[in-house]
Amino acid sequence: MKKILVIEDDPAILTGLEASLEEDHYEVSSSSDGLEGYEKARIEQFDLIILDLKLPGKNGEDVCKDLRKEGVSTPILMLTSKIEEMDKVLGLELGADDYVTKPFSVRELLARIKALLRRNSVVRSEIEESSFGSIYINFKNQEATKNKEPLELSTMEFKVLKYFLQCEGEVIERTKLLDDVWGYDNFPSTRTVDNFILVLRKKIEENPSDPKHILTVHKAGYKFVK
Repeated sequence: MKKILVIEDDPAILTGLEASLEEDHYEVSSSSDGLEGYEKARIEQFDLIILDLKLPGKNGEDVCKDLRKEGVSTPILMLTSKIEEMDKVLGLELGADDYVTKPFSVRELLARIKALLRRNSVVRSEIEESSFGSIYINFKNQEATKNKEPLELSTMEFKVLKYFLQCEGEVIERTKLLDDVWGYDNFPSTRTVDNFILVLRKKIEENPSDPKHILTVHKAGYKFVK
């Protein structure tokens, strides 16, 4: 039985989520406080975390960011009432795996959960470490360097780079990247990918305005070249 942690401070939403998840045969643990939820997620083993953005004690963004810094790679599905694009980009950069905007349907939420759990269980050809240009990455330890200096990358940035390396030389459409890495079947805008790639280029490219590794393929998507 898959174990899910729900961190949500709205009693009505929390009770509804617990009932729906248990009815769908998940083992559920919950917390209505961000700090308490963070400690649970850090210490216990879960298959997925449902995390509200607005929380007492420790907000959802900080919970997500600090869990990823701790090396917790459990899929995180964030709940938010915000709809601004940059809020979604920020969540993805911090390491969230998916977003559901309130109000949401239980059917949609359960579908997202199943997609995340399914994707997390699929193992592609593993790349434990790689280097290109001045970049060295150890995916197993989630460590990276640029010109032999420490390079800070988010969990999602590690995921995207591993995906690019696994698909080296292939033209990858934005929608495919969203679906394969984030799992968004109906994401509202591919601008999220473009904004994310823009930030990633600033970290790994010597000249982000003239990239040598993450190349834009006009009207198609992106191609990664070592």
